[in-house]
Amino acid sequence: MSVSTAASAQSVCAPLPVLGRDVTVPLVTGGEVTYAALDYAASAPALQRVWDDVAAYAPYYGSVHRGAGYLSQLSTDLFENARRTVAEFLDCRADDQVIFTRSTTDSLNLLARAIPADCQVFVFETEHHASLLPWQDARVTYLNAPRTPQQAVETLERALADRDPHGPALVCVTGASNVTGELWPVRELAAAAHAHGARIVLDAAQLAPHHPVSTQDLDVDWVAFSGHKLYAPFGSGVLAGRADWLVAAEPYLAGGGASRKVTRREDGGVAVQWHETAARHEAGSPNVIGAYSIASACKALTEAGFDTLVAREQHLITKVREGLAEVPEVRILSLFGDDAPRVGVISFVVDGWNSSHFAAALSAEYGIGVRDGLFCAHPLVRTLLGSDPQTQGECGAPEAAPGEKSLNAIRVSFGAGTPDEHVERFVIAVRELVRDGAKWQYRTEDGRCVPAV
Repeated sequence: MSVSTAASAQSVCAPLPVLGRDVTVPLVTGGEVTYAALDYAASAPALQRVWDDVAAYAPYYGSVHRGAGYLSQLSTDLFENARRTVAEFLDCRADDQVIFTRSTTDSLNLLARAIPADCQVFVFETEHHASLLPWQDARVTYLNAPRTPQQAVETLERALADRDPHGPALVCVTGASNVTGELWPVRELAAAAHAHGARIVLDAAQLAPHHPVSTQDLDVDWVAFSGHKLYAPFGSGVLAGRADWLVAAEPYLAGGGASRKVTRREDGGVAVQWHETAARHEAGSPNVIGAYSIASACKALTEAGFDTLVAREQHLITKVREGLAEVPEVRILSLFGDDAPRVGVISFVVDGWNSSHFAAALSAEYGIGVRDGLFCAHPLVRTLLGSDPQTQGECGAPEAAPGEKSLNAIRVSFGAGTPDEHVERFVIAVRELVRDGAKWQYRTEDGRCVPAV
């Protein structure tokens, strides 16, 4: 990006207002500093617009689908309107279902319960555990990490060509890596899947907050994402897509809301007719505030304009990558190479540093929040680090004391609410830590590196 382009990106798009942007945190070296939240890939801060919308609705909170009272009716309308807003945000087909869940993990586990009994599932080892692990009861083919987008498509095509062509099949793929930020060739993978009679589900947890996601343009059968990565608070998520497998499956949870009619049988048992709408898999009292917050975030991002948001984020990505490139001890992790398109997620290791120690120093001495560990993507991080696949490691937990080698990396991630100053502080902090070392002593406590008292 040229200087003029970078300046233009700054001038036309300020960061979107988010909660916590003025929070100050103490430093172990003394004083306080405004917190730099650079862990968006784990949970993005809620947009101020979303929080305001939820606060305005809160006094009118009522039980959804349950009551004749005004507040219940209002809440029901708001809940169902949220469903329509999400469908528009994802450019769903007319007969697609939008199901509200707890998270991406919950959404993909729901789909795993709904696939036909003889379904064969294809998933790359590069997936987040949310999309890597739910298929344990199916026939699963795990595909090796590709090194180019084209290799990903070719790998999938070979695997699909070798399968039984008469049975159902499902491909699960991420839209953007939660480790490298790299965009995957979703449209091409979908074409390969459909050419071989398979369906495809897109894990859009890291894609939807950064880029528009069109179910029709990408030609995917289902999309899953989480509210807490889309600048919405609370435990909510979405599974959206084709209805047939969902309607044919037993409800994800049995209970009120999922059942259309319940009667006693002559033998003393209970007969149930289940809904054939999204309610089939939404048993219990739904998280109406969570659903509303997702819809509010969808509207806010759409109104801000993804073209503008993407341009500004690319400006931040360039700042971080160019800044890290000036530190020889830093190695950025990548599958597809430096020129691959990506979102604001960058993982790296620093020669001579335990990753947990480095992340702890960024927090304690600079007030910068990043993530260290294996990022719930153990096979991928081990591949990128060139480690033994059998080496033990925990999600986000260090394996070694400060100064010792660790099977972990450091991840910095950002998005629509990140000011330039935060990424600039981060680059300066990395440079100073590598050059001068930590100013404080650290120790391992309960599996984490923390400042020594």
